[in-house]
Amino acid sequence: MPREIVKTDAAPQAIGPYSQAIKANGFLFLSGQISLDPRTGQMVGQDIKTQTKRVMENIKAVLEAAGSSLEKVVKCTVFLRDMNDFGPMNEEYGSYFKELPPARTTVQVAKLPRDALMEVDVIAMA
Repeated sequence: MPREIVKTDAAPQAIGPYSQAIKANGFLFLSGQISLDPRTGQMVGQDIKTQTKRVMENIKAVLEAAGSSLEKVVKCTVFLRDMNDFGPMNEEYGSYFKELPPARTTVQVAKLPRDALMEVDVIAMA
């Protein structure tokens, strides 16, 4: 089965040699999202809750462009610059997954693109 590139203007454009998402074999594999405003390409927010909200809205837009939704997400990986941000990130993140939340891994990393506080990638059902 061929793979299909997913692209939407409702989420930030790729800032490197990658696709926003790939649809393959009934699944969607979303590239990591940071808190870029899709209209301006600029970072949004100086705090983890604001950045988490923007990241989740970007993910939602890519999923919808592919004909999927947050309800079909099966796995997320959250990359935090500071694990001390886990609580407020988790609170905002949780507001997007009220029922049947996906599996998740959260790790602390040394640095993220554009000095973002977090990045999230997703696997979902197409």
